[in-house]
Amino acid sequence: MDNSETVLEHLYGVRFKYKKSEFAQEAKQMFFGTGRGIRETLSGFSDIVELRNWLAASVKGIGVKEAGHFLRNIGLGGQLAILDRHVLRYLMEAGVIKAVPSSLTPARYWEIEKKMTAHARRLGITMSHLDFVLFYRATGLIFK
Repeated sequence: MDNSETVLEHLYGVRFKYKKSEFAQEAKQMFFGTGRGIRETLSGFSDIVELRNWLAASVKGIGVKEAGHFLRNIGLGGQLAILDRHVLRYLMEAGVIKAVPSSLTPARYWEIEKKMTAHARRLGITMSHLDFVLFYRATGLIFK
């Protein structure tokens, strides 16, 4: 059994689990096949936006939002936007964006992220705290 099959065994209820298990194996090879590892690779970046964009461009199966989630989950990226449909809907209701886009290209994501960053500054709150409040607003849960 190869490593992608081992990962596959743990992907219960995950969409596209066969592809995602392959992507996980490729990411493992990318970070550990060189002998460096994730920590060493990530520490080579001084700018979190640059790192997020590099992850989205370099790791198969990870887009801008997922790269931001990953960085937030490891304690980095507190100033990055996590633009899901709930956040986009809030931004529209707050007048930050005119409409919720039907899809997000990286360029559109960054454009909306800049607007959300300015909105958070106007509110006097960090991006990660605004995201926390919006998650609570959407779900009624304090989970993050």
